[in-house]
Amino acid sequence: MDEKRILLVEDESKIAQALKKGLSENGYEVEAVFDGAIAKRLFQQHEYDLIILDVNLPGMNGYELCKFIRTHNQHVPVIMLTALSTTDDKIEGFDAGADDYVIKPFEFKELLVRIRALLKRTLNQQVPMGNILRVADLEMNLDSKEVKRGDQKIVLTAKEFQLLEYFMRNRNRVLSRADIAEKVWDIDFDTQTNVIDVYVNYLRNKIDKQFPVKLIHTQVGMGYVLKEEHTR
Repeated sequence: MDEKRILLVEDESKIAQALKKGLSENGYEVEAVFDGAIAKRLFQQHEYDLIILDVNLPGMNGYELCKFIRTHNQHVPVIMLTALSTTDDKIEGFDAGADDYVIKPFEFKELLVRIRALLKRTLNQQVPMGNILRVADLEMNLDSKEVKRGDQKIVLTAKEFQLLEYFMRNRNRVLSRADIAEKVWDIDFDTQTNVIDVYVNYLRNKIDKQFPVKLIHTQVGMGYVLKEEHTR
């Protein structure tokens, strides 16, 4: 098995040193930098299997760096590592293109589990699963990352796209918030967060609000389901 390369961007030297040591001991090749602008240059020059970003960085903050990464690479997993813990902070991170969001302080074992889950998901995504997904008049092109409903193009953030893809691959199946957290965010279900509900509402506003036939439905006490169903 090839050694996976991780770019670690963390300006607290003690945390960076401890993470680099721990990850190296678990078989990862780690390049640690303390400045967002330097990390941007390294990203442009080298290929990485996963990137870990602090938010508050000199040179270029983690949100800006994540957005830059996503404009050049839609697939490399990105984990935000930060003390900013509000729902709005998390949404800003996911909107920037992060795949996961780990709150400081954290257990190293937890971070390790999340890294392994993201790398596993990335490996699974390399298997062709069909380029076009369709439910009713909703269409998703997995190659071009374009979504449209009827003749109307729908612009989604990276996390909205991942959530909609999960819904479309599981059409007519009720998905619990725990299912969504695990498969789309790669995190254990947190009963205190409403991030998932916020993103479901984002999708509803974009793919349902202007159309008579609603596709995303709430199953009270169970979760959400994507299916074609005319409203009464």
